[in-house]
Amino acid sequence: MPSARKRALSAINEALPGAWKTSVWMVKITVSISLAIVILRYTGVLFWFSDLLAPVFNVVGLPGEAALAYVTGYFVNVYSAIAVMATLSLDARAITILSVMVLCSHNIITETAVQQKTGSSALRMVLIRTFSAFLLGVILNRLMPGEVISVTTSFTRDHQAIGVLLTAWFFSSLRIVVKMVVLIFLLSILQRLLAEFGVIRWIAKFLKPVMLFFGLPAKTAFLWIVANTMGLGYGAAVMIEETERGKISKQDADLLNHHICVSHSNLEDVLLLVAVGALAGWLLLSRWIMALLLVWELRLERSLFRKKSP
Repeated sequence: MPSARKRALSAINEALPGAWKTSVWMVKITVSISLAIVILRYTGVLFWFSDLLAPVFNVVGLPGEAALAYVTGYFVNVYSAIAVMATLSLDARAITILSVMVLCSHNIITETAVQQKTGSSALRMVLIRTFSAFLLGVILNRLMPGEVISVTTSFTRDHQAIGVLLTAWFFSSLRIVVKMVVLIFLLSILQRLLAEFGVIRWIAKFLKPVMLFFGLPAKTAFLWIVANTMGLGYGAAVMIEETERGKISKQDADLLNHHICVSHSNLEDVLLLVAVGALAGWLLLSRWIMALLLVWELRLERSLFRKKSP
């Protein structure tokens, strides 16, 4: 029997090619999207789109300015949304509603690509995440105490020189890319080591009651932990590898995706949003309930479809 050291080195070597492949794929998507957003911001298209959405945000109890934060987060990430939020005069109630919406549907293009690659319909994921964001916004606006803020401001294009914007974009993207690649490699290696030494099986057994409650297969427990702590982007390598190697079926991965599409990155992103004034309890509970409903609804769909099939 090979020694523990040899088993560990073998697991690490097996993890590296997949981690590299996923890193390249993720970097291409991330850089392309972030550059497109810089151009849309410079030309004023992003602000025009936000202005267009502003009336819709009154339905969820948010002022028009919130549209820009949501749109920025929708196409980029939570960090971008927070940068815009920090410039707005919002109270804790409004920040919480906006934060829940951003957490449900941020970084939509990149994260949808990951979920499509692991067995889910891209169109369904986009529709579910967008619908969930606004549905929870409406519900929270009804449930949360406090008054609706009413502020109206028209957005204008960014008048900074394109060279300044591109320079800022380059260094910002470089930091994100380095962090992403490092985390993808570390997570891939960690997953292989945990699998090699049987830790994943123990984790799955320990979390089985939680998985059953959420309607998820026990074997998705490790991926559930990765998505909840690191998010979809950073956990992409592990998720893609598990499905491509057949460790988790596409159907099981699809169930997991229906949960984590609205409830992931519940560590760093939630803490960042709490730091700017959001209320943690509402951020977590609202999305956990939505995630639970989405998974059990999918299970009901599958059950009905099987009954109708000859």
